[in-house]
Amino acid sequence: MSAVITGEAVVLELRPAGFGARFLSALIDIVLQLVILFLVFLAFAGTLGGALDAALARTVVIVALLLILVGLPVTVETLTRGKSLGRLVMGLRIVRDDGGSIRFRHAFIRGMVAVLEIYLLGGALAFVVAIFNERSKRVGDILAGTYSMRERYIRQARRLATMPPHLQQWAALADMARLPDSLARRLSTFNAQAPRMTVTARSTLAVELANEASTYVSPVPPAGTSPEDFLQAVIAQRRERDFVRLSAQRERLDAASERLHRLPFTR
Repeated sequence: MSAVITGEAVVLELRPAGFGARFLSALIDIVLQLVILFLVFLAFAGTLGGALDAALARTVVIVALLLILVGLPVTVETLTRGKSLGRLVMGLRIVRDDGGSIRFRHAFIRGMVAVLEIYLLGGALAFVVAIFNERSKRVGDILAGTYSMRERYIRQARRLATMPPHLQQWAALADMARLPDSLARRLSTFNAQAPRMTVTARSTLAVELANEASTYVSPVPPAGTSPEDFLQAVIAQRRERDFVRLSAQRERLDAASERLHRLPFTR
């Protein structure tokens, strides 16, 4: 994942497309262009093929190649701000290095360079450059100052902490108000990432976080409580208390809003 800092000093996290996704999207676009090119040549051969001399026929072929292999993708990218059929299928978009939408200049550079690195060299140059680039850029992207961004990705469900049954009574009476928000976020992050951690790293980090959190929780949990059970209880109880507090606040705001809209027209 890469970060872009806007003029307001806001950090935007963008997801560059991987090499595999870019390859599949490019393959879809290339196959589509070749199909269109074949249909155009087929229609040309069936209508005007015999009525033109060799020189004029070669000129028509070259113009058709330029229009379909360069003009078509450049026009589509410019009008859709970096989309194509392949990228639409794969959930990708071409954007500038600063995260903004591309313009005709960027699409034109990418389209012209694509003739060399993709069509004339069979994609070998694009493959070599993209495979060693952090954002899977090809030569056209490097020269145009663009890269492929992933717009659509599978959002994994967040792992919610569950209250251990044997700590439910203790958690209901424990004071956790002094727990810093920064530490609470670290506990939530650990809870989400714990299943993907090694056993040693998970146990070590759980002990460290439990020792740090225990200084803000009173009374301490019952003897024999494991660090992870303690963290699960703290996270679950804080979530429950925050939900109750925010729900009560929402009810008060709704009641005040109802009174403001009712007065002074009704009693």
